[in-house]
Amino acid sequence: MINLPFGLDINNLIDDLRIFSWEAADILMLYSSNIKKQTNHEGVIVSKDKNEPVTMADLKVNELIINGINKKYNYCDWEILSEENVKINPNNSNPNSDWLWVLDPLDGTKDFIQGTGNYAMHLALNHKDKPYLGIVLIPEKNELWISNGKKLWCERRDGSIKKTNISKNKDLNEMILVTSKNHGNPTLDKLIKKIKFKEVINMGSIGCKVASILRGESDVYITLSLKGKTAPKDWDFAAPEAILKAGGGAITNLETENLIYNKKNFEQRGIIIATKNKMIHKVICSQIKEIIGEFLI
Repeated sequence: MINLPFGLDINNLIDDLRIFSWEAADILMLYSSNIKKQTNHEGVIVSKDKNEPVTMADLKVNELIINGINKKYNYCDWEILSEENVKINPNNSNPNSDWLWVLDPLDGTKDFIQGTGNYAMHLALNHKDKPYLGIVLIPEKNELWISNGKKLWCERRDGSIKKTNISKNKDLNEMILVTSKNHGNPTLDKLIKKIKFKEVINMGSIGCKVASILRGESDVYITLSLKGKTAPKDWDFAAPEAILKAGGGAITNLETENLIYNKKNFEQRGIIIATKNKMIHKVICSQIKEIIGEFLI
């Protein structure tokens, strides 16, 4: 068991993160409502970059979480890595603290703009480049997924607990795959068709996809980033990894190697697979690798 730094109590820390998270939910829901009412999204979308759009919701939640942590814990010598701060000042993002907050204030921005409801806030506390504590907030589902480093639970806003319901499927052909809605590519599509999953669900936000596994609505998540194309980043995976592992799942590359954080440009490249059950994760990865082997040559 890892002890938190500076004599912090894990329960007190989570109490504060809970408050910050539901305040973030208010911001996200407000801007989501505004987007649904408008056709031109004026005053909501800050950057219309088709690959990485930015909204006022991204910036407001980013400010809320960073200010909340810094003010409440101004005596703590940790750092905060945020997607929005890296976009603003990429040359001033080189964290070297053992304890690092990794924040994505709005994961699934494209879905947020499209009004699908599949967006989330991610917040993880990494220790020596490994996710330790994780928060995934899904406002449209009234879900706050929390991992305290040992266990996982999902809260509603009123504090009641939602049960997880992990699927028990063991055969790939009986499994439901959840994969990207807005960041797919033809190569990944070919791989998925070759594996012949029972069903394929396209969904925005990695946090939402991992939560669907934890609810038992899907079994496997696969992503593939191609050379020369954009790739998921640390803030996309850190919090989802924390909650999935605490819930008994696993997330690795195709070779079953753990994800490595804090690399150059914070990129997570290659084929990444998340599954519901760490006990059969290696078997699933091996089966997938065998099926799609010809594409890897």
